[in-house]
Amino acid sequence: MTAELRIPAEAVAAGGLVGGYAVARWTKKRPLGGVALAAAGAVAARQWYVAGGTKAAAGLSAAYVAAFAGSHPLAKKIGAWPAVFGVAGGVAAASWAVTRCAGRRTGTAAGS
Repeated sequence: MTAELRIPAEAVAAGGLVGGYAVARWTKKRPLGGVALAAAGAVAARQWYVAGGTKAAAGLSAAYVAAFAGSHPLAKKIGAWPAVFGVAGGVAAASWAVTRCAGRRTGTAAGS
């Protein structure tokens, strides 16, 4: 019997935003950061779909992309790292709220 390690979608999404930026910054290769961002987004989207269905996955995926886009102008006002951490926290909170509510409606335990 094998144990499955499941990282919550909230952490995957936040980690994708922070990790994507970190990879792009430290390697100086923005496309490589985009690959990290997209990979984490795909994993999170799959988990959002399982936890909350198509609408939850679509809405949270849109929020993920909007957070990425929104971090750029925000960074000009408050700095790059604070902007990235801020949008990552926002996406994590939205993910938690949506999947938690979806789990209650469907009778499943969100995050399990």
